[in-house]
Amino acid sequence: MSTLNPALNTVFKAARKAGDFMIRASANLSNIKIDNKAFNDFVSDVDRQAEAILVNAIQEAYPHHKIICEESGTIGNEHAEFEWIIDPLDGTTNYLHGHPQYAISMALLEKGVLKEALVYAPERNDLYTASRGQGALLNDRRIRVSNRFDLPNCLIGTGFPVVNQSMMETYWAILREFLEKTAGARREGAAALDLCALAAGRFDGFFEFNLKPWDIAAGALIVQEAGGIVTDFNGEQDWLRTGNIVAANPKMLAQMLKIIGKHI
Repeated sequence: MSTLNPALNTVFKAARKAGDFMIRASANLSNIKIDNKAFNDFVSDVDRQAEAILVNAIQEAYPHHKIICEESGTIGNEHAEFEWIIDPLDGTTNYLHGHPQYAISMALLEKGVLKEALVYAPERNDLYTASRGQGALLNDRRIRVSNRFDLPNCLIGTGFPVVNQSMMETYWAILREFLEKTAGARREGAAALDLCALAAGRFDGFFEFNLKPWDIAAGALIVQEAGGIVTDFNGEQDWLRTGNIVAANPKMLAQMLKIIGKHI
């Protein structure tokens, strides 16, 4: 992609290589080895091999950077100034069922601040990117969040807290109120792509409980650079640590936080 800076160009080449591998492997889904990390939390050989492709590319280009991976944990200098957070396959369950809603998610932090983001959806060949202060792009075209503000016309993205079900009753109460007051809610099974859909104006808001940093780091920066706002359930900035995230266009955020706040 002509507009990518050197860091994003490096990881995009690796993401495309990993994505091509995923598509080839999907032709024989029955042959993929699958393990259960926890209830409703799967990992496959495809996750691991895709992660190896991404990690090798980062280590070759940036040997002094730290890498935090979903499958391999932390790699490199714990105190490095630059830190990559990567999810080699966001939407593993979708992938293993032949559903094309999955993506590679990669974010770069400098001294704890998100600086670069890339989300690549191999099946659609869609590339979402963002660099802090430079806006967000989908396939080299600038994207912006929606400007809807009236709840009855708004569409909300979400994800079920299926791995940690301790908040399930609270979640159902929140979802029920959103369903009663909005045009609807969608659960598509890949948080990185949900956040990208918000950034592109296809959702007006998004919320989810108990996500991991690799689920949301890249998508959150893409939302912010597309003009959206990202907070935790208290309207603060602790979402990357807690995994409790609310993201929306600026006109919708306060309304979403009010609904969520009534139930937590």
